[in-house]
Amino acid sequence: MSTSPGSVEALYHPMPPHQSDMDESQIERVSEPIQLPVDHLPFPMDSRVRWVFFILGCAVLLSWNVVITAMPFFASRLANSPLRSVFGSYLTTAFTAANFIFLGHATATSKHRSPSRQTNSAIVWLTILNLLFTVSTFFTPSPAIFFAFILFNGSVQGTVGAYLQTSVIAVASLFGPLAVQSMMSGQAAVAVAVSGVQVISSAISVYGKPMTYKSDGSAEERSAFLFFALSTMFLVFSLMAHRWLVRTPAYQQVAGSLEKYTKGVNLRAQEDESTGLVTGDEVVVSLSNEKANTFRVARMNIVYEVAVAYVFIVTLAVFPPITTSVQPLSPTIHPLLFSAIHFLVFNLGDFFGRYLCSFRSLLVWSEKRLLTFSLARTMFIPLFLMCNIQRGPISTDAEPIINSDMLFMLLLFLFGTSNGYLCSMCMMSASSLEHNPRLKGRPEDVDVAATVAGFCLVGGLSLGSIASFAVKAIFCRCNPFMD
Repeated sequence: MSTSPGSVEALYHPMPPHQSDMDESQIERVSEPIQLPVDHLPFPMDSRVRWVFFILGCAVLLSWNVVITAMPFFASRLANSPLRSVFGSYLTTAFTAANFIFLGHATATSKHRSPSRQTNSAIVWLTILNLLFTVSTFFTPSPAIFFAFILFNGSVQGTVGAYLQTSVIAVASLFGPLAVQSMMSGQAAVAVAVSGVQVISSAISVYGKPMTYKSDGSAEERSAFLFFALSTMFLVFSLMAHRWLVRTPAYQQVAGSLEKYTKGVNLRAQEDESTGLVTGDEVVVSLSNEKANTFRVARMNIVYEVAVAYVFIVTLAVFPPITTSVQPLSPTIHPLLFSAIHFLVFNLGDFFGRYLCSFRSLLVWSEKRLLTFSLARTMFIPLFLMCNIQRGPISTDAEPIINSDMLFMLLLFLFGTSNGYLCSMCMMSASSLEHNPRLKGRPEDVDVAATVAGFCLVGGLSLGSIASFAVKAIFCRCNPFMD
C-alpha cells in the first residue's frame, strides 16, 4: 500500500531515533513538516471510523449546547426570581468550572484508565442526566428549587463530560489530525442541529401573534422537551457507535495499548506493529511519572495551549450571556425568534470554521500565527457592545453604533467561524507529529498533548464564563451578579 511521505496517514508511526535527539534550537529552525518513514505506513482510515469520531464529538459537546440553547426555557421558569437576568452567567460558570476542575484530574490520570470503559460510563451518566432534564419540563417547582436543580445537573454534566472528553480526544489523537478534525466538527454540528430545532419551534410558537406578545412559557417548555428528549436518544445512539468502534481491528491496532494500562502494574507491550503508537519493550505506568510527563508536554506546547484557551475566553465572555441581550431593531422580528436565530447563526459559523480545517490549503500550523489570530479576536468584544444591547436598569434611547440586525448577524457568523477554525487548528496542531516539531517525533506524547490542549480549552471556557460578569458590568453599569 503506497502513501506519500508527509501525508496525514503517515502521522501514526514513530520517528527514526535521530529525529528525537533534536535540541530546542533545532526545533525552532524547523520550517517544513517532518517527513515520516514510508516503509511502515498504516492502512488509510476507514470513513466509518471518521464518522464515529464525528458522532463522539457530538456527544462530547451535546450537553453544553443543549444547556445554553435551552436558556429561554430556564429563564421562563425563573420569571419571578431576581436572578433571572444573570442566570446565564451562573449556569455557564457552574458548568465550565466543574468541567475544568475534573478535567485536570482526568488529564493527569488518563494513562491509568481504559478509554473505552471511561467513554461508556460517561455516556451512560450523561444519558441519565439528560433524561432528568426531560422529566423536569413536566414540573413547575419554585424558582429557587429549579435554580438549584439546573445548576446541580449542569455541574454534574460538566464533571462527567470532562472524563468523556479526555478519553475521546486521547483516542482520536492517535488516529491522527483527520480524526481530531472529525471530532471537532461533530462538536459544532450538534450545536447547529439543536439550535435549528429551536428556531423552528420558536417560529411556530410566535406565528400569527402580535409583536407585543409575551410568551407564557409554554413554547419554551415544548422546545426544551424536544431538545432534551432528542439529546437523550442521541446519546444512546453514540454509545452504540462507540461500542462498534472498539470492536474494530483499527481500534485495536491504533489504540489497543491504551486499554492495557492499569495503575501500578507493569505491562509488556506486544511485539508486533499492531499495538499502535504507544509501543515499547516495557511499559511502566506510575502516577508520579505520568504527572511529570504531563507537565513536560504542557511546557512544550504552551503557545498552542494559550492560543486555544484564549479563543474560548473571548467567546464565552460575550456568548451567550451578552449576545442574548442584543434586541432586534426591526419591528417585524419577534425577540424570541431573534434570539433563536442568533444561536443558529453562531453555530453555523462555528461549524463552517471547523469544516475549513478539512482543506489542506487553508491549514495554518504555525503556533505564533495561531496565537496572533486568537488574540486578535478580542476586537469582537467592543463590537458586540456597540450593538442594540438591552442595558438593564440604566437604559437609554441612544441609537446603537451598529444599528443593523443583518450586520449583527454577520458579526456573529464571523465570530463563530473564527472560533471553530482556530480551536480546531490548535487542537490538531498540538498533537501532530508531522507539524509540531516540539513533540520531537515521540508518538507516546501524542495523546498527552491532545488531552492537555483539551484541558486548556475548557480552562478558557471557565475563564470566559467568569469574564462575562465583568463584561456585563461594563455595558449595564450594574451589579453583574444580581441585576
